[in-house]
Amino acid sequence: MPLTALVRVAGRGWTIEESFQTSKGQTGLDEHQVRTWISWYRCTPLVLLAHLFLAITTVTARASPASAGLIPLTLNEIRHLCNTLVITATANIRHVLRCSYWRRRHQYRAQQAHYQRQLLQEQ
Repeated sequence: MPLTALVRVAGRGWTIEESFQTSKGQTGLDEHQVRTWISWYRCTPLVLLAHLFLAITTVTARASPASAGLIPLTLNEIRHLCNTLVITATANIRHVLRCSYWRRRHQYRAQQAHYQRQLLQEQ
């Protein structure tokens, strides 16, 4: 094997571990009790499919630039919106979208303050 191929394969391990960690936190990969093969076979593919949906939706949302003053949609925010709008089927969609807008604007301001502080410390 060429050295470049080995390095590429070794680097993929970190990406895979990050994906599993995100699946554990966002879609509950670590929340089921595996006692039999059937239980694992039913739960794990659904959880990984949910994570795949969130990851693809996040990449698609980040393909277009975010509005000024907002951070781009994150996987966590998309999960929150899906849970609130689709699974629980809330009646007040406007309120949910306003809260999402507020969170993204607040996170943008916090990010800008953090960058500003870093710049001041470097000088």
